[in-house]
Amino acid sequence: MMTARLAHFFAAAGRAAVALAAIGTLAAAACSPGGDAAPPPAARGPSEFNADSAMSYVRQQLAFGPRVPGTPGWQKTGDWIVARLKTTADQVTEQRWTHTLAGGKGAIPMRNILARFRPDAARRVLYVTHWDTRPRADADPDPANHDTPIPGANDGASGVALLLAVADALKKAPPAVGVDLLFVDGEDYGTFGPPDVDVLIGSTYFASHLPSPGYRPEFGVLWDMIGDADLNIPQEMYSAQQAPAVVQRVWSTAKALGYEKYFLPDVRTYPITDDHYPLLAAGLPVIDVIDLDYDAHHTMGDDLSRVSARSLQVVGDVAMALLR
Repeated sequence: MMTARLAHFFAAAGRAAVALAAIGTLAAAACSPGGDAAPPPAARGPSEFNADSAMSYVRQQLAFGPRVPGTPGWQKTGDWIVARLKTTADQVTEQRWTHTLAGGKGAIPMRNILARFRPDAARRVLYVTHWDTRPRADADPDPANHDTPIPGANDGASGVALLLAVADALKKAPPAVGVDLLFVDGEDYGTFGPPDVDVLIGSTYFASHLPSPGYRPEFGVLWDMIGDADLNIPQEMYSAQQAPAVVQRVWSTAKALGYEKYFLPDVRTYPITDDHYPLLAAGLPVIDVIDLDYDAHHTMGDDLSRVSARSLQVVGDVAMALLR
């Protein structure tokens, strides 16, 4: 199904030649055992990642309502994310600022949230997701819904749930390296182009306001729309071109866990404009793990019925194995 966002991604293909910082080759990581499905086979032992908890985190976000910047649901969700992370992470910080909208349309509050495990460790891994939801269901089949905020069960809540459940696991068994979990704001607020207007706001801000001078994780992954019950994740073009070693690392880990039917070896024929884009441009080796083959994208149908604990388990097992 052709969605509005998919259409602008095809249009964005013309910008694939934009200069991005070169990223050095990274060695593929060894993988620890994980799950083959939900629950994983007993031969591999219990999974560190708790998909039931992740599903509960999806439900909680939906209970707050749409998480459009500046709305009560957004405020409650941000406070809840921070409160959850303070029970698990070693350090939780926030970036707060006001974003001036294009065309003199006013300003909106923005809030990035960064949870750190082993904040003093030199070797670091960065995981990213966006926690805002789109203010318009502009791809909904019913035009009457086009100005209604989407529920954002998969597009927003699933990535947040993934990282919160990863934080739970790291609290129980701390990582050997430093881990940064970044929840960015304003990914989906405006219009994807070209030109892009009032989108990728939080990741763009983070790229120019890094946690420390010279901050550079060994690798990073953006997790977006990973709860789809019909999970299919091909390799994203910008990621494959600009950080191929990280793509290889993630897809090799998924294959080692028996998840190659979900993490497809094909590279999409068009690039995706997503929160990894400004991070790559800043020289951070961050790839996009995204299932864009989602017919409820930017519609009112992006609700809890479209999110699967099995899919969260698959992606959660990969995310945890990469950290071990």
